[in-house]
Amino acid sequence: MSGGRWGPVIVAAAAAIVVAGAGAWLTAIGPWYRSLRVPPWKPPDWAFGPVWTVIYTLTAIAGVLAWNAAPEGPERSWLLVAIGVNAVLNIAWSGLFFRLRRPDWAFVEALALWLSVAALLLVVARHSSLGALLLVPYLLWVGLAAALNRAIVTRNGPFGPPVARE
Repeated sequence: MSGGRWGPVIVAAAAAIVVAGAGAWLTAIGPWYRSLRVPPWKPPDWAFGPVWTVIYTLTAIAGVLAWNAAPEGPERSWLLVAIGVNAVLNIAWSGLFFRLRRPDWAFVEALALWLSVAALLLVVARHSSLGALLLVPYLLWVGLAAALNRAIVTRNGPFGPPVARE
């Protein structure tokens, strides 16, 4: 790998760490969360960290592959927009669900997040088939998370205004 190619790797790794860190900071597993009625098929809480770590790693690799293959100019700009929108939506879900305690709003946002993953996959696919393939687990996981989110809304709603944190 030439010296000029390390820049995207460093930026992708830093972005993945920032998104993961912000999401983790917004995730509060406390009494409110533990009181929610969840479906029996919900993955155990301990599984979410490792799964997200793999997804963030694969997404960073996919971004680097697409960046290195895309010509300079609008193609790279679209890639950055898709990554940026996805990162914001990824972080926002944790804030809506855990901090504002609004699983109903988080469900709507999860649908937008899923669409952003699908859009990112399509943008990446224009430049890297392998990169697109690496995003498939992300798309599937967000689909599962959205279904879980909906099940939580169904079992626990309605939700009111946010309450003070514990």
